[in-house]
Amino acid sequence: MSSPRVRKIADRIQVIVAEMLERRVKDPRLGFVTVTDVRVTGDTQQATIFYTVLGADGDDEAARAGTAAALESAKGLIRSEVGKQLGMRHVPTLTFVADALPDTARQLDEVLARARAQDEAVAAARGATYAGGEDPYKKPREADDEADDEADEADDVDGVAADGVPAAEPDAGGDELR
Repeated sequence: MSSPRVRKIADRIQVIVAEMLERRVKDPRLGFVTVTDVRVTGDTQQATIFYTVLGADGDDEAARAGTAAALESAKGLIRSEVGKQLGMRHVPTLTFVADALPDTARQLDEVLARARAQDEAVAAARGATYAGGEDPYKKPREADDEADDEADEADDVDGVAADGVPAAEPDAGGDELR
């Protein structure tokens, strides 16, 4: 499905099939079907239509089987409508395939939940404490700086700082220290 023409045909088939399943196909075996993807071969002779059935989880195989049978019986009606709306000389052969996406997503959710539970168990077992304290980021020292400035000013007596180094003052002549 590399050419733009084939992609447009696949998108159009997806819309047509979804509308047909919603409006024209009245089979009671047909569940809540969602057309998830359509793949068309490069020569547009075959189209594979992927679908999911809402509410048909892994334990509800009867609903999936009924929907598959209903789609198989309505395949001729859907193909003729696809041919009319596409206006192509050769209408692609339709193949309906149940999409494995919901099953895969459910399995991934289960794996992630298991991993999350194991991480919580490991963290609880080792008594997780932070290496550098609760908050490892440095914060500005506003209150400490003001207290340090006041202490420095109090220590500067007679032009000599607390550490014994004379404080730098400009000359009386206005020249700066060199």
